[in-house]
Amino acid sequence: MLLPSRPRLVLVTAAAAALTLTSCTSREETPAAPASGGGPAASAQSAAPSADGCTLAKTGYPKVDLKTAVVGFSQSEKEANPFRTTETQSIRDEAAKLGIGNLLVTNAQSDLNRQISDIKSMLDRGAQLLVVAPLNSDGLQPALDAAKAKKVPVVTIDRKVTSQPCTDYLTFIGSDFVEQGKRAAQAMVKSTGGTGKVAILLGSSGNNVTTDRTKGFKDELAKTPGLSVVAEQTGEFDRSKGQAVMEQLVQSHPDITAVYAENDEMGVGAVNALKTAGKAPGKDVKIVSVDGTRNAVQLIVDGSYNAVIESNPRFGPLAFQTLQKFENGEAVPPSIVISDDQYDETNAAQKVGNSYE
Repeated sequence: MLLPSRPRLVLVTAAAAALTLTSCTSREETPAAPASGGGPAASAQSAAPSADGCTLAKTGYPKVDLKTAVVGFSQSEKEANPFRTTETQSIRDEAAKLGIGNLLVTNAQSDLNRQISDIKSMLDRGAQLLVVAPLNSDGLQPALDAAKAKKVPVVTIDRKVTSQPCTDYLTFIGSDFVEQGKRAAQAMVKSTGGTGKVAILLGSSGNNVTTDRTKGFKDELAKTPGLSVVAEQTGEFDRSKGQAVMEQLVQSHPDITAVYAENDEMGVGAVNALKTAGKAPGKDVKIVSVDGTRNAVQLIVDGSYNAVIESNPRFGPLAFQTLQKFENGEAVPPSIVISDDQYDETNAAQKVGNSYE
């Protein structure tokens, strides 16, 4: 998924801390929602060698107290996406748990220039630590440069940036997206019996999530000659766009027997499109996607979906643990890979409570 003298926000009283979490910035998205889903927080599965890690000494950044620091969180996309809603709430919840009263939260609404502006604005308002969910892998360098100039460490979550860890940002925390694609292909082989024609609903272009989930899926699927990809088109990680694309694909490729959606929102959109076309999703057309939203997991329970590879959005605890580790003078690796679960017909009913919405 991190000072020189600068204006500091007045510390709020304990009674006002909760209000601060929801009203610190003019770029604030919707007010804090109830906690989303009761599943476990993201946990580190592996990390790059600590010898390559970033430390306070290596960066020359000043030490700050996490609890009294001004912390900024930059969300990239609108909260209509369950992944984003849960991710933001996880940051809020962990900040509240740790007693952090100065949390700035912004939402770029899928606009890269706005995200750059959001981050610079938080820096101007005294942010001393930043957690950033990048919109794209490229393009955030002006914001990262601004943070570096003020010696503010930046932890990036869920999407990697192409900049340099410990130089332009502290570290990345997120899933192994290639592995997610590989596991989705394995689930597809299992659900189809190894034969069929597959359509891929691609995520947004310009970020490593789409690239890696596609590569992992295709490379693994190539091991099963009976399954072939007959169509692929971007649905931009959006439910309505995924539905529209699926409607087109049903017309142009009526022989499609399986769909790999690179997130659940597009997968749910595909279900709607298939039902409208008179097909039975989960049966006539097998569906596998990545995320772990309540809607998709419940569809498995209902028999209209086949498998979901989890992409855990609950980054709050791990993000703040990483920042605390850095402030303690410990080495932080350039990347931290988290563990992700999986849902299918064998466990969805038992694990639906771990999903998010």
